[in-house]
Amino acid sequence: MTHTHGHDVPPPEYPGPPPPYPGTPTDTAPPYPGTPTGAAPVYPHAPAPPAPPPPAYPEADPAPAVPERPQRHPDEMDFEQRRVHLTARQRGADATAVSRLLVQVPSFLCSLAVVTGFASAFLGSAAWLPVTLWVLSGVLVFHRPTEGFLARRLLRLRAPAPAERARLEPVWREVTARAGVDHQRYELWIEESDAINAYAAAGHIVGVTTFSLNHLPNGQLAAALAHELGHHTGGHAWASLLGRWYATPAELTWRAIRAMSRVAVRVARVISLPATGILVMLFGCGLLAFVAAAWMVVLPMAVAPYLLALVNRRSELRADAHAADLGFAHPLAGVLHTMRAHEEASYAAAGPQARRTGGLAKLLSSHPDYADRLQHLQPYLDGRPPR
Repeated sequence: MTHTHGHDVPPPEYPGPPPPYPGTPTDTAPPYPGTPTGAAPVYPHAPAPPAPPPPAYPEADPAPAVPERPQRHPDEMDFEQRRVHLTARQRGADATAVSRLLVQVPSFLCSLAVVTGFASAFLGSAAWLPVTLWVLSGVLVFHRPTEGFLARRLLRLRAPAPAERARLEPVWREVTARAGVDHQRYELWIEESDAINAYAAAGHIVGVTTFSLNHLPNGQLAAALAHELGHHTGGHAWASLLGRWYATPAELTWRAIRAMSRVAVRVARVISLPATGILVMLFGCGLLAFVAAAWMVVLPMAVAPYLLALVNRRSELRADAHAADLGFAHPLAGVLHTMRAHEEASYAAAGPQARRTGGLAKLLSSHPDYADRLQHLQPYLDGRPPR
């Protein structure tokens, strides 16, 4: 047997390349049957599960509705406290006040004759004392306690309640501040009435109705008070009351004569018709004799009502101008429009016979027509007040 020494014999070469070992990276998976590329099919995604509904929270209470703010009236004004400059002349007597006193001079003379006659009949030579006291009694027009008595007893006014004063005082202070007048110079009073009205009486009384106080915007209320302040500063209020006071004896005497004449005529009718005629003739002759003897007094007294009505109408227009000069022309026009509407409504409710449209009624009217007053206010409304 033969042996080789030194080196081993190399193994024989394997024919061809070695087969790839399964699981190596070069190994590729066989194509998947049924697919063009041999890739694995893409499975559709499964639908996502539905999201859980949100938890039901308890419903919150709805927010309360905000009430709509009422629309402000055009004549509602803002009044602010400010420095007040008082005028040196707080009141006076304009042309209408002087005219009123002159028109009532005949009535004063008749009253003086009546007072003197009665005093002489009862007191003889001492008649001068009651006559003098009567003449001086006119100063009571400016006496505050007497004015309070007149306000309560004759005008049926009352003092304002605290709530009424709280509404009235700021408006009155604004009016007097614009006029340069001391607001404490006058006293505010209330009238229980459903009418739109205000008053200026005696020397220091300013009255307003409850309807005006509770329903008018403060601008219109200020315009009404400014109108009444114009009556005071112009002397219309005290001149009117003074003239009426001094005319009272003559008026009472005239009423007494008329009442006695009516009674005499009725008694004469019961007796006989000729006696009635004789009595009427006697009264007529006596009246003619009196007119002939005192025509200078009687005739002015006959036309005095018409003259007084004319003066009253002029004083109303002057008071309107006073309110307009203080800046209340537009609110005053609103008041006049409202008053005219109320008057038309009252006439419509009362019937056509309630309206007095005759010429004599207009001559005796103490107030101008609303159309006339608005016409005089028009220059102020147009921004060109008359000088």
